[in-house]
Amino acid sequence: MLYYALVFLVIALIAGFLGFAGIAGATYGIAKILFFVFLILCVVSFFMGRRNRT
Repeated sequence: MLYYALVFLVIALIAGFLGFAGIAGATYGIAKILFFVFLILCVVSFFMGRRNRT
């Protein structure tokens, strides 16, 4: 998921550099959403792995 967030961020940067503001804004939004979903899933999996399994 982090990979896709980085891919969309790179696409947004390239589109912004070339002047495609609409595409850059959309891909930046997608990258931001994917990054926060990744961050939440990472924290949840960290805490689920630390609990005792008895």
